[in-house]
Amino acid sequence: MIQLRSYRMEVSDFEVDDKGQTETRNAHEVVRAAVDAVYASDSRRIFATLIRLLGDFDLAEEALHDALTAALEHWPRDGVPANPRAWLISTGRFKAIDRLRKHSRLTTPIDEAVEQAASTEFDPVEIDDRHLEDDRLRLIFTCCHPALPQESQIALTLREICGLTTEEIARAFLTNTPVVAKRIVRAKEKIRDAHIPYEVPRQGELPARLDAVLCVIYLIYTEGYSAHTGTQLIRTDLSREAIRLGRLVHSLLDEPEVLGLLALMLLQESRCATRLSKDGEIVLLDDQDRRQWDHSLIREGVECVERALASRRVGPYTLQAAIAAVHAESGTAETTDWRQIAGLYDLLLRINPSPVVELNRAVAIAQRDGADAGVALIEALLERGELRDYYLAYATRGRFYARLGKKAEALDSFERALELVRQEPARRFLERRIAELKEE
Repeated sequence: MIQLRSYRMEVSDFEVDDKGQTETRNAHEVVRAAVDAVYASDSRRIFATLIRLLGDFDLAEEALHDALTAALEHWPRDGVPANPRAWLISTGRFKAIDRLRKHSRLTTPIDEAVEQAASTEFDPVEIDDRHLEDDRLRLIFTCCHPALPQESQIALTLREICGLTTEEIARAFLTNTPVVAKRIVRAKEKIRDAHIPYEVPRQGELPARLDAVLCVIYLIYTEGYSAHTGTQLIRTDLSREAIRLGRLVHSLLDEPEVLGLLALMLLQESRCATRLSKDGEIVLLDDQDRRQWDHSLIREGVECVERALASRRVGPYTLQAAIAAVHAESGTAETTDWRQIAGLYDLLLRINPSPVVELNRAVAIAQRDGADAGVALIEALLERGELRDYYLAYATRGRFYARLGKKAEALDSFERALELVRQEPARRFLERRIAELKEE
């Protein structure tokens, strides 16, 4: 509470010397720097704990804002507390309870909210890194609950765990802000109305629930690594955010597939600087300057995938990471061990069958056994119809037909891919390949 002295003006207040003014200014600057530092490093962790204590996303966000405002007011006078995070959590909780009590006479649910917030067990002394990270893990599983639509899981994760604004999320996924806002609001309402628990799943429930978490993180990464539409191929803000989330989940949960996903993202990210030319045009893997790959990311990714494989509990992310590791450790395109990659795809197809995995396996088979073997597999895939609207299937078929010297078939494939593509750099790449084939 603000003391009365703060409102009282004395003559002496107007006669502060330059030294006093400087000291006051410096105190506020120190506090501002301290608040900014806590916000940058811990705001999402504090927010996660406030959600556990208050049971409501929006109320927790208001509580965090109120606590930060209170810190700017109190800390210049009282000093920065020994445990700023515990102070902010405690202050935010009490301000939220006060806010609820002021409105408790309006509706019964508010009375219940007051009771819940006031009765939730809380001891500021126990607020340490372990408690904060436990709360963050609970929040991740809540945002990625399978009862929510996947697009809502993604939006809620980016907003509440990563701290992105609705405008930033909308720009990232090429939609408008009201659409993203509605997804977030509906997700919060679903969590509240369905009484989705704010907790880490029990051991027996963990595998199914963890799949949803990893899927959301990888969907965020793939949109950053290769945006499905728009003028930019690469969105480093999204790919880096996904890697940060992957590191966070790995630090909180020692599971092989978490490690496998982190390895996969690190190994793919290691090639990021070479995937586009200086003019912003796509550079295929075989043509990339491997000396420019980020070898620190490669070392970390290879270490992660080796640890995941050593667990003997191998899942699809770990196998994809193993494939990426073979590419990363190949000094040139020509020395790539395609036999090993094809074998890894065989295993991946058994445990995680999908048309896209089949397409990637077809590429490995073509590299190992020849373009005609790859074309046969892709033609069979397209005949089944599952990839008929997937431009990369036609673009890949076009590459192999071109390698076989079948110009007409290659042109037909590239032109079909061009009809389907929604990504501008990929469009330009296909247009160049079509022009080059026509000139031959």
